[in-house]
Amino acid sequence: MLRPQVCGVSPIIFLLLFCFLVLPSLQAQPSHYEPTIESLNRHPLPQWYADAKLGIFIHWGLYSVPGWAPLTHPEHDFGNQDYIVNNPYAEWYFNTMRLEGSPTQAYHREHYGANYDYYNFAPIFDREIKKWNPEAWAKIFRDAGAKYVVLTSKHHDGFTLWPSSTPNPTLLPDRQHATRDIVGELTTAVRSQGLRMGLYYSGGYDWTFVPGPIRESGDHQKVKPQSEAYGKYADAHVRELIERYHPALLWNDIDYPKSGHPLEIMAEYYNAVPDGVIDDRFGVKHSDFRSPEYQTLDHISPTKWEECRGLGRSFGYNRAEGEAETIAPDELIHLLVDIVSKNGNLLLDVGPEADGTIPPVQMSRLQALGEWLQQNGEAIYGTRPWKRAVGETAEGIPVRFTQKDAAVYTTLLGQPKATSITLKGVSFKAGSQIYLLGSSRPVAWSQQGNDIRVDLPSSLPGHYAVVLKLAGPVS
Repeated sequence: MLRPQVCGVSPIIFLLLFCFLVLPSLQAQPSHYEPTIESLNRHPLPQWYADAKLGIFIHWGLYSVPGWAPLTHPEHDFGNQDYIVNNPYAEWYFNTMRLEGSPTQAYHREHYGANYDYYNFAPIFDREIKKWNPEAWAKIFRDAGAKYVVLTSKHHDGFTLWPSSTPNPTLLPDRQHATRDIVGELTTAVRSQGLRMGLYYSGGYDWTFVPGPIRESGDHQKVKPQSEAYGKYADAHVRELIERYHPALLWNDIDYPKSGHPLEIMAEYYNAVPDGVIDDRFGVKHSDFRSPEYQTLDHISPTKWEECRGLGRSFGYNRAEGEAETIAPDELIHLLVDIVSKNGNLLLDVGPEADGTIPPVQMSRLQALGEWLQQNGEAIYGTRPWKRAVGETAEGIPVRFTQKDAAVYTTLLGQPKATSITLKGVSFKAGSQIYLLGSSRPVAWSQQGNDIRVDLPSSLPGHYAVVLKLAGPVS
């Protein structure tokens, strides 16, 4: 019996044509997102973000001109009243300079005068940024091992780092935004280095709409602008950022105005940037990751998270910070390893000076981190948590685990003092091999009950944290 033809084409040929020509084009179509939690929650975590592990945060703006904050609080005890008056965040300069009796107010009066308006820093900042080289920044961040960058496009003071076409009704035209399109220039430079570019926006605070200041804990909610005008303003700003720059991350801070439209913004963003990422600070029940600040987790999180923190106690440039206030290279590397072992990313902040100079003490940390990752990045990038994150050697050295493909990476958060170590509670299949990252030859090992003894060379490669690659089934 003859088989029917479809427009002169046999069914088999038609099916083959459909599979090879039509199905791929249908599958390539990105999802269309609606402004509902249900629709937004269908957005998958992009593979690039899960694999990246390290990003660079940049706080740069008018506050970088005075670049100062007190060093009273080494810990970030945000709920402490004394913390508000002695805020170590230099990017909060405009708030703390208005608090009677605060060290920042005293510093401002001494260096600029009691009546010197904060926004007078704008022409100084514009003059200084002429010296800035975005390509140099992008190379520094790439060499530090970062895979993405997040720039503060607008902080709480309302000053924007791009020439917004949405005018600020409360500021003079020459006080509203930087004269260079910092967002655009850095986006181009970062992408040319093969990195992803993200943008921070302060939606929850804008001290040009509700000036504050924040004097006590209860004021944190009171100064969030909720007027219809501010909602439209914030919406317009974020839409500009999406349409002009297509950021790989949309990183909102504090909250989003209730008069704004965060769900619509999120849907528009995903439809424009399908592999984009959104943080959890929009005040709605949708995000791609959680964003604890100066806080780590004590367990493996089933959902993605990202710790943001400065190299020192401040995000913005603080000229008072030195070696003692800046995280030590070994602590920084141990922090990254710990975060990654628990399904997190580290968004590590630099606070440049007004002219774009990254302070030497911060540069030294970026260089140390980049050198370590150059040797040991295999244990970081593209990895996933193992069955547990935390371990220890019999000699008392803390250990963190990550895994990729068939390998488990064991990172020692401390330098071994002998030529062997014993990994507690780890079993390895006979005949498998263990490598020391930075060395091409396998090392000798033996199973001793529930532990593994590993023989180390007399000279270990690199610094700060030794990584053992267990290439085979591990339990």
